[in-house]
Amino acid sequence: MAEKLSAADIARMMKDTSPESRQKTAEKVAIGYAGGALSVTEREIAEDIFRVMVKDAEERVRAALSKQLMHARDLSPDVALTLANDVSDAVALPILEFSEALSDADLIEIVRTQGDSRQAAIAGREAVSGAVASVLAEEGSEVAVAVLVGNEGADLGEAAMHSVIDRFGESEFVQEPLVRRGTLPIAVSERLVAMVSDKLQDYIVTHHDLSEDVASAMVLQSRERATLGLIGRSADTHDIEALIDQLYRNGRLTPSIILRSICAGDINFFEAALARLSDLPLVNARALIHDEGMLGLKSIYDRSGLSRKMFPAYRVAFDMARENERERSDIDPEAVMRRTLERVLTHFEDMFDDSNHEDMDFLLNKLGHIANAA
Repeated sequence: MAEKLSAADIARMMKDTSPESRQKTAEKVAIGYAGGALSVTEREIAEDIFRVMVKDAEERVRAALSKQLMHARDLSPDVALTLANDVSDAVALPILEFSEALSDADLIEIVRTQGDSRQAAIAGREAVSGAVASVLAEEGSEVAVAVLVGNEGADLGEAAMHSVIDRFGESEFVQEPLVRRGTLPIAVSERLVAMVSDKLQDYIVTHHDLSEDVASAMVLQSRERATLGLIGRSADTHDIEALIDQLYRNGRLTPSIILRSICAGDINFFEAALARLSDLPLVNARALIHDEGMLGLKSIYDRSGLSRKMFPAYRVAFDMARENERERSDIDPEAVMRRTLERVLTHFEDMFDDSNHEDMDFLLNKLGHIANAA
């Protein structure tokens, strides 16, 4: 076949209808085609044979064809796409992972309509375009995304990385290959460091230009987010005071956790925290905090030892929390926090990259870092 392909050869091969013969025919024709040893006319004849064999009832015939054609240059797109959509993974996966005859549109459609193994094969291609990588990041399975982020040949932009973290940031299966990519944007590194193990935190700091101070701050803020998640706004006052006392004794009643709590609209935590830092009974602290004048909150805030520079942020967040509390009790917590952050951030606009304004947790972490530093 590799030397000469004639009409007589084709006729003889097609007459023998046994699966073994058809498999050998598929291999012989495909090897000659992929090896570039055929003339233009022979290639056209071979492609006509492929169009018949891709519909063969025997999986091994189609699989033999796929295996020999997966690296074939200039393979007809229709042949490649038929093999890529085959019901058998043994037929489809080699083409999905290696064939250059598939377009981005073909690959994206397969990502959106087919399962883990096929998505993973596409994610592991030698080169994955930005368009395909974005769809995988946004819609691919956990397995496929893990393969994608571990593939240095994937054009994985910052927006796609954030999509990966939004969906699978807590997955150790995804974390490690993402952390170990050659380069990570600083915003991605900052989000990851609060989620990963100590070993991977060290790797981020060492390999992705993230200072130990920033890494430590991000880990702290991750713990604070988890701590606040343990209590609800309807939690018993005694329970909140007990938590505040524990945080205080262990040096974890930080400016950032207090700011995070009030940005989330948690007035009870805010009251108990200021009471503890000011060494005042809770009832007295509440009277000062809710004083209708301008002096009550300012006086207990100053007594608490929190930074005067940050008072406007706490003031705005507290006023927003009271406003939202008065409006209605069923307001969406995320909407509350977003609206509060928009107000608070007007005091710190020069410290934030506009590209990150959609990520509330990123902004809260940044605010917390400023509060702790102050």
